[in-house]
Amino acid sequence: MYVGALTLDILLGDVHSLKQKRSMVRPLIAEVHRRFPGVAVAETGHLDLHRRAEIGIAMVSATAANCDEVLNACERLVAFHPEIELLSARQRIFNEHEGPE
Repeated sequence: MYVGALTLDILLGDVHSLKQKRSMVRPLIAEVHRRFPGVAVAETGHLDLHRRAEIGIAMVSATAANCDEVLNACERLVAFHPEIELLSARQRIFNEHEGPE
């Protein structure tokens, strides 16, 4: 069993309030979840900044290759949006033998 985690730090375009930010981030999260129903996705950081957002995506898979493939596809989906600039992406894959037992 493998657990994949992807953290995306994004800069939003012409946004001047937290309300406008939510109106951009919520549909983006919904689109990722709709295209990849096996992943969990949420806004995980920069909650008080109106032009920045951190999106967290996680999944469980039988193979590391599948985790890598799906998380890379999620990253491409987010990066494809012209109103969003992807500042950084950090992907980690854990297996059942890592961490405290």
